[in-house]
Amino acid sequence: MTSSAPQVFTCVLATQNTHKIDEIAPHLSPSLQWLTLKQANWTGGVLREDADTFEGNALQKAVQGYRGTMLPTLADDSGLVVPDLEGAPGVRSARYAGEQATDAENRAKLMEVLAGRVLPAYFVCVLAWVLGTVQHTVRGEVHGKVVPREHGNLGFGYDALFIPNEGDGRTFAEMLPHEKQAMSHRAAALAAFSKLSLNQLGLVEGSQQPFENHL
Repeated sequence: MTSSAPQVFTCVLATQNTHKIDEIAPHLSPSLQWLTLKQANWTGGVLREDADTFEGNALQKAVQGYRGTMLPTLADDSGLVVPDLEGAPGVRSARYAGEQATDAENRAKLMEVLAGRVLPAYFVCVLAWVLGTVQHTVRGEVHGKVVPREHGNLGFGYDALFIPNEGDGRTFAEMLPHEKQAMSHRAAALAAFSKLSLNQLGLVEGSQQPFENHL
């Protein structure tokens, strides 16, 4: 008696960046096959993300992706939080220095605001999953401190200003990708998401919204 092949579910990652799929797929169930918005024939333009929390933004994007493709959708929102700066850059991390700001411009503004100080900080990544009435959010964090001068030229965003508590005193931008990934906020969020069963995600029998309806 031969066993049947495991079922594979087509899902959408709410991004236009195929590299993000390469980053997340190895950490998640092989039963999930990922498409970008473009690959899923998305025609909705730029995703709206105007909530005041990471969870709110991630859910906004996941809901839009699901409604536009009718496929189960995973979205993320992430950023840097400095409590002594009233949580800034926070949900505006990508737009801290302006709506069209570059990573370098955002770092420059943060260094200006720090004014030579070293302050506690943490990176946040929230993943949101939407399939019909089934919704889940999971959160990953990595704590450390921000410094007023850049160190390293790897990574992106605020990596050159952030030193994680778990590390050896280097910024994320001084670490090789696998070193950063081992302790990153995105890795923590992916680990939490990977613990959700296919049933909890609404993909198998017993869910509120049978996935087969959307294949």
